[in-house]
Amino acid sequence: MKVLVALILLVQLPIHKAVPTAPPPPLGCDDPESEAAAELAVNYINDHSHHGYKFALNRIENVRVIPQGLNHKILFLELDLLETECHILSPTPLENCTVRSFTEHAVEGDCDVKLQNLDGKLSVLASKCHSHADSNEDVTRVCPDCPLLANLNNTQVLTAVTAALNSHNSKTAGAYLKLLEIGRARIQYHPVHLVFVEFAVAATNCSAGEAKANVDACQLLPDDQSNFGFCTATMATQPLQDVQVDCKLYGHQAGVTYSQPGQDTSAGLLPNVVQGFTNHNLRLSHNNPFASESSSSEFPTFVVAAKPVVKRTVGEAAQHDKVARPVGFVPPPPPPCPGRVHHFKI
Repeated sequence: MKVLVALILLVQLPIHKAVPTAPPPPLGCDDPESEAAAELAVNYINDHSHHGYKFALNRIENVRVIPQGLNHKILFLELDLLETECHILSPTPLENCTVRSFTEHAVEGDCDVKLQNLDGKLSVLASKCHSHADSNEDVTRVCPDCPLLANLNNTQVLTAVTAALNSHNSKTAGAYLKLLEIGRARIQYHPVHLVFVEFAVAATNCSAGEAKANVDACQLLPDDQSNFGFCTATMATQPLQDVQVDCKLYGHQAGVTYSQPGQDTSAGLLPNVVQGFTNHNLRLSHNNPFASESSSSEFPTFVVAAKPVVKRTVGEAAQHDKVARPVGFVPPPPPPCPGRVHHFKI
């Protein structure tokens, strides 16, 4: 009898079905967590770039969060970056580096970065980037007379770099400098023909005077004594040739090395990776396919559907603005992505 009563009571107990957990709300591109992840990602990209210039964050284009359990999640960021005036060998902190203006023929970087947040600690797992210069048409539309980027192996560019470095070495009593790489070059054809070049250099174990006797004996300093630097120069070719050059050495930086291209650059030659290109492509340093969410099919994705935009006339908009709002009304938050533009949009 007791067993029968127990069975009846068991049948009458309510049955609780497991309710599926709703996905977390999307993380906005301008949220503090997204910005902190983007800052870490940009520093990672710059620290692991081998050539060219440091890049600064211009906009967070998209962010996806994939929960991985308690206090653990994966973040996928899509970032829009802009080239700065600081070479990757420069010790200048990124926050003090000037972003190149639009009229200087800006270079944009597009990066996918995969990070993890484990117990509140962010770390970068993978990065994939591509960088490209703005189109000539966009620049000339705003500034018809602005000089445009030239190929790094352009004959005029190589001539200008060689002449500038020779000019510096002939006038200095300090260390003889050798070329590491040409960073960028622009050519102005009107009203005066000018070639603007920027290039990274390194001190050798020779003085400029000693190099005159036997330049082939001059070698770059070893890593524990390395001294990198940067030069900017302008060469006029018409009506007379004239070169103005300014070179600065950074001093030894512990742990900072330069990835040698495996090719002599002392005469203005360039590594093969930049032949025929106007800028150093971030793809050469960051090309990990696992940085993209699309390559990680093992993770579910939470996609925020975009709402249709309804355009209104000026009269309709004015009438809409006159609608009384209830006390305590809070306008809806802005769309989660893309985020704000920090500098300018290309």
